[in-house]
Amino acid sequence: MGGNSLLTIIVDRVLPKTPDFFSLVDEQCDLAVEILAELVDFMETSDAKRSAKQVRKLDQSGDELRRRNLDVLNKAFSTPMDREDIHRAIVDVDHVMDYARSTVKEMRMLKVEPDMYTLEMAVSLRDGMEGVRRGFRNLKIDATLSDEGSELARQAERNVEKIYRKALSELFDPENFVKRHNKKSSNGKSSTGKSSTGKSSTGKSSNDEIVIYMMETMKRREIYRHMSNAADRLARIGTTLHDIVVKII
Repeated sequence: MGGNSLLTIIVDRVLPKTPDFFSLVDEQCDLAVEILAELVDFMETSDAKRSAKQVRKLDQSGDELRRRNLDVLNKAFSTPMDREDIHRAIVDVDHVMDYARSTVKEMRMLKVEPDMYTLEMAVSLRDGMEGVRRGFRNLKIDATLSDEGSELARQAERNVEKIYRKALSELFDPENFVKRHNKKSSNGKSSTGKSSTGKSSTGKSSNDEIVIYMMETMKRREIYRHMSNAADRLARIGTTLHDIVVKII
């Protein structure tokens, strides 16, 4: 018994046990799905403050997982998958979580309210990450099933980009600008859209209101861009998953 124990110690030192990288990446994907589910809640719930706090808290856990996984990867003697592919998966999953946090943080900081476009993009991101999670889990069971996850990630990216372009088209549409501006400043005005003092019922001049509107437009565009960037990272995870599948099969 003592001899076997000594042999085990020697073997473990010479050939260290390979970490379970499948489980490590699975854990990251689980957390990413949870964060994106909270992002969806933030976009559709009246309790946005709670959702925002939860997203930030979960993202901190995501940072810890990334550091731990990269440390394990750097110290590993061997890996069940290409080392570079594992590194890309760890980093890109973390980036998706970072963009979720940045989206929530800047929406609150810039006082940008959710709209139907931010909600639709959040739903697509969550669904795509759920597909990625299933794909990585299937690597341990049947790698031939994993490619569906990579396709779902790419499909989510295409959906987000479609929503993103539609949102920008409406956001920067001159007719929509005039319609929204006139609606906002229609009360208490003459037919010219101004009171006798040259100011709207809000006490601001028409030029002031245009400047405010343009600032709101640019802030909202920044939020849309964060979510588009998250979709780009999601597609990269899908590509990495596909690369792993090809090498395993």
